[in-house]
Amino acid sequence: MSEHLATDETERCIASDKVEGTKVYNTKGEKLGTVLNFMVDKRTGRVQYAVMEFGGILGIGRDYYPIPWSMLDYDEKVGGYVVDIDDKKLESAPRHSDRHSIWDDLYGQRVYAYYGMPFPYF
Repeated sequence: MSEHLATDETERCIASDKVEGTKVYNTKGEKLGTVLNFMVDKRTGRVQYAVMEFGGILGIGRDYYPIPWSMLDYDEKVGGYVVDIDDKKLESAPRHSDRHSIWDDLYGQRVYAYYGMPFPYF
């Protein structure tokens, strides 16, 4: 019997490279940005957050938003993730102007609290 290892997508799993670059929309159908990547906890193997990139021209002026992974819902109809974040909420959201930020439990608690979610990693 020949077994096939799925490296692209299964019913429940998706390859990380298929997530990167996926568009992110708000509930009104407006594009907010794209998923740059997602961060996996080294000890638990659970995805902690996605990094959404937004704005900028040719890489200048781009911002990076950590968004709790559980907030992202994939919608096949739009071919991207939908989050319940409006423009006002995004304007004040935690973000960085470069890709290299320090994520620790204290900062993670702040990000999750901003979105009204309990921080699940203690």
